[in-house]
Amino acid sequence: MASNEKSIRALDGIKILAFEQVLSGPFATCLLADMGAEVIKVERPGLGDVIRGWDSVVRGLSSGYVWLNRNKRSLTVDVKKEKGRAILQELAKTSDIFFENYAPGVAGRLGLGYETLSEVNPRLIYCSLSGYGQEGPYRDVKAYDLLIQGEGGIIATTGYPDKPARAGLAIADIAAGMYAALGILFALYQREKTGQGQFIDVSMLDSIVSWLGYFPHHYWHSGEEPARVGMRHHYVTPYGPYLAGDGEYVNLAVASASDWEIFCRKVIERPELLENPRFATVEGRRKNRGELEETIEKIFLEKDHNYWLAQLKKAELPYGEVRGIAQVLAHPQVIARKLIREADSPVGRVPVIANALKMSGSEARYDRIPGLGEDSEAILKDLGYNTDAIAQLRRDKII
Repeated sequence: MASNEKSIRALDGIKILAFEQVLSGPFATCLLADMGAEVIKVERPGLGDVIRGWDSVVRGLSSGYVWLNRNKRSLTVDVKKEKGRAILQELAKTSDIFFENYAPGVAGRLGLGYETLSEVNPRLIYCSLSGYGQEGPYRDVKAYDLLIQGEGGIIATTGYPDKPARAGLAIADIAAGMYAALGILFALYQREKTGQGQFIDVSMLDSIVSWLGYFPHHYWHSGEEPARVGMRHHYVTPYGPYLAGDGEYVNLAVASASDWEIFCRKVIERPELLENPRFATVEGRRKNRGELEETIEKIFLEKDHNYWLAQLKKAELPYGEVRGIAQVLAHPQVIARKLIREADSPVGRVPVIANALKMSGSEARYDRIPGLGEDSEAILKDLGYNTDAIAQLRRDKII
């Protein structure tokens, strides 16, 4: 940690006022905080971010809060009261970014909208993250990750033919959070040229629709709605996890004509499959997926997973295992890449997953997860409030 504290980070000196809650917004600002930005997280007095109450698995702390809020400062403010809003308006004057992920219009009604804050700070970059964006017929529809996965086509294309499924992680929240962090970085770079801030509108639906990849192209050009194919690839086969004889899965990808030949000759040792014209091309294998998959699945059940992994490695084809969380956390590559770090918290040092970015000139930090309102007094003193004024704000339940 000592070397981390001395190192220069990409976003040192950048100040973010984060009027945020739950997942998508905190994920975005966490990425930026890791790289040195000062993130002041605005929370409700006595309650905090709603995600603080989702569980207590981290020695009394919420797993979600620990995941998303390291390296931040916690400021408790009742934004429904005029003096509370005044604190945030004053902080916005010296902030580089104002971030909010409430429903469209909420921040504006509180006097914290882009038009109001940019008047007093023209360099302010204002990022709004919402379910459906700032305009359109769905603007005011309530949004959760599950609902956006459904609206954005993820559920319809995931799962098995007889039953759809949602992605196991909150991918709509995470996608939107990543786009928000990226947009903020773009805006900071543009501000270096223009001296002006700007408004960034990020939508969870936009984010997940942009991840649909090749599906829209198949629909536009062949009228095809993608079928659900379980653990397989929609357009390439064989591709995915195959169950071996010992009950373990082997993951593999056969993505080209040469891979198909190597797979048949050197891995499963069934060269006769190469003579079958129905399997000669990627499109042919896809069209005759049922017959081909049944054949390969039977072959893989003949040997244990270690045998197949060795065969794939020897043939130099892509392969992997299907690991549970315990196995992932013990993965030799996870350990080698130092993906598990520790951060201080109100309950002592706790493990956290490292930022995925590794930059030679900007080492990510893993300092602390703040207690509720832990930094309120220090932040207010920086704004010029004296001890008596802060005490009065506490008595008035403003902070």
